[in-house]
Amino acid sequence: MVELTEASRGRVFAAVPLPDEVRMALADRLGRIEIPGKIAPPENWHITLRFLGTVDDVSYERFLAALDTADLGMAFQIGLGNLGAFPGQSNATVIWMDVARGRERLQELADMAEEAAQSAGLVGEERPFRSHLTLSRVRPPQDVRRLVETTPAMGIGWRCESIVVYRSHLGRGGASYETLETLALFG
Repeated sequence: MVELTEASRGRVFAAVPLPDEVRMALADRLGRIEIPGKIAPPENWHITLRFLGTVDDVSYERFLAALDTADLGMAFQIGLGNLGAFPGQSNATVIWMDVARGRERLQELADMAEEAAQSAGLVGEERPFRSHLTLSRVRPPQDVRRLVETTPAMGIGWRCESIVVYRSHLGRGGASYETLETLALFG
């Protein structure tokens, strides 16, 4: 557990939140499917744009200032698609849902968050961005090819009107997320 000092913001990340009605609809549909592993609670569902890790106040403020002055652009539609798995379907440790609509705009927002992170002095992200919604963490790894192949696309979507900067609190019951900042997209 990371001990927060007055100079630390803790574990921080920027993400696109899911509206409550989308969470409820998705939870209802996924409740009919046997997804292995530890399922993330619906209140934690989001699409991560950039995970910063544990940051100090100065880095956090620089990141936020850079993100706040970036042209985040217009609101847009996001649509969820099919299930997938990291690192692969035959040895899944993470089960996720892909983004079928809005991928390009999510990539643009992720690029802006990456630029903001680097301008704040944080190390660049090594892995390429892949827009997805994490559903489950699987330990030990499992073969989920059949699950992925037989689960139809969800077809659930919403209008993305903001991005949120969260602080993650780790505990015995799993992670909980605290909203630090909300940045609105235009119109």
